[in-house]
Amino acid sequence: MPSKLDQLRTMTTVVADTGDMESIRQFRPTDSTTNPSLILKAAELPAYARLVEEAIEWGRKTRAPVGDVTDRVAVNFGAELTKIVPGRVSTEVDADLSFDTEAMIAKARKLIGLYKERGIGHEHILIKLASTWEGIQAAHTLQREGIDCNMTLIFSIAQAIAAANAGAFLISPFVGRIFDWHVKAGEGPFDGETDPGVRSVRAIYAYYKSHGVKTVVMGASFRNTGEIEALAGCDRLTISPQLLEKLSGDQGTLVRHLDPAKVGPAPAKVAMDEKTFRWMMNEDPMATEKLAEGIRLFNADLGKLKAVVQQRLVAAA
Repeated sequence: MPSKLDQLRTMTTVVADTGDMESIRQFRPTDSTTNPSLILKAAELPAYARLVEEAIEWGRKTRAPVGDVTDRVAVNFGAELTKIVPGRVSTEVDADLSFDTEAMIAKARKLIGLYKERGIGHEHILIKLASTWEGIQAAHTLQREGIDCNMTLIFSIAQAIAAANAGAFLISPFVGRIFDWHVKAGEGPFDGETDPGVRSVRAIYAYYKSHGVKTVVMGASFRNTGEIEALAGCDRLTISPQLLEKLSGDQGTLVRHLDPAKVGPAPAKVAMDEKTFRWMMNEDPMATEKLAEGIRLFNADLGKLKAVVQQRLVAAA
């Protein structure tokens, strides 16, 4: 009997949610996604010291600002990942730019340029943008330029619809963080069918497939394998090494729950504009709180990474 991970691969594109390349080699995902938190963890491991050292040495010689050096660290990791996965690698735009459309566009172009310097084409990269209204407008511009975007920190159907209207290549609904909010609110207990994060992704999937939306749905931020199994059949799922390992050791039968041909009655189509987006977000306290929290957390870890880089630059001077 094939493992549940092998069964999942027959119905869903499996993506590794890590910067740890050894884990990626072990579980052979199609794509890989990173963020400042994952790069910070990986950068502390001796196995990847050379990726940080190269950026530090470059920064020392060129006297580049700390932000440019951390960009180089992120692209160094991403470039290595492109050698391992056959598909796409996601690299994230700085969280502190999340409410500045033009700054996000500029940073995305810069990151794509850094990859190009290493001989890596934009077709191998996804640019991750926070799914604020400003981030979604940035995606609209970048997609027209041929730069594919991964809209991260998705917590609501409003974000998903706006991202689809912008032509975003992919969205990442955060299953586990939705679950966390509802548990903290005193709700539950939940199982795979009642988990609010799972239900959110299923609703987005149904909306997209019913209305012919081409944007890829990639469930993310899982707390347990039950959430993953409940979304078997989703376009893509990005999974941590710990949960990939559990799925690879489970020989049970995996049931497909999502199928584009079986989404049921089409949900009503929403005419999305900025006013509607902001009102829908205002009426969804979970989505509003988790989006803001997610931006703060990513920014905090980016700040920690910058602090490490700054210390290393001073020591190398």
